[in-house]
Amino acid sequence: MPFLALFLAGPAALSAAQAAEGSCADIQDQAGLYTACRFDPSDVDIRLHLADPEGRIYGGFDPLRRQLWAERRLLLFAMNAGMYHDDRSPVGLFLDNQRVVKPLITGGGWGNFHLLPNGVFLMKDGRAEVMETLAYQKSGVTPDFATQSGPMLVIDGKLHPRFLADSDSLKIRNGVGVDAQGRVHMVISKVPVRFYDFATLFRDRLGCRNALYLDGSISSAFIADQNRDDRLFPMGPILSVSMPIPQ
Repeated sequence: MPFLALFLAGPAALSAAQAAEGSCADIQDQAGLYTACRFDPSDVDIRLHLADPEGRIYGGFDPLRRQLWAERRLLLFAMNAGMYHDDRSPVGLFLDNQRVVKPLITGGGWGNFHLLPNGVFLMKDGRAEVMETLAYQKSGVTPDFATQSGPMLVIDGKLHPRFLADSDSLKIRNGVGVDAQGRVHMVISKVPVRFYDFATLFRDRLGCRNALYLDGSISSAFIADQNRDDRLFPMGPILSVSMPIPQ
């Protein structure tokens, strides 16, 4: 088992694992119940994934976990990371280790992805950021990893202008935000919630001035210290948190 291997690997591995453990908790906010996880990119490695080195789409957490294990990395947390087509290719921008898999989408269209403004979650030189799509385009930033999704939940401290406090659209939802300390908050609801309440959680409870919706009913998570390994639907892009296993 991975955590037994960590024990055998020695105190350095155990210390890192203990720092990551306890980062996830079930919280209640208004009428919603959520699993909220917080990670500091200076303590763990946060990446985005689509396919293995042979080009085979992971499609789920187990193939990704095995690949990371082969690379001497332990998967601590993962969740779906943006919308995708039937062939599991990303709908919007996707960068994997500086390689552009899909370019940025700036036009309108149908569905939540095109409920503008939408945005981008990115990792650059070990730092995380959520940016509105047009701001990302103007910035000229060249991320190491990035995924585009939509809608934005929180934009510079303000809720998305299309969200309604009394909306009757209740869905399981997951999203990602970054707080003022640069910590990454990854949240998946345990019950159906409306966009307005989900966005309010990120802004008012978690302190994220920018946060991005990732997806709805297909939302899934892998949480090692909770023995959670959802296998609900085939997945496209995956957001992971991992740590190296010392030699």
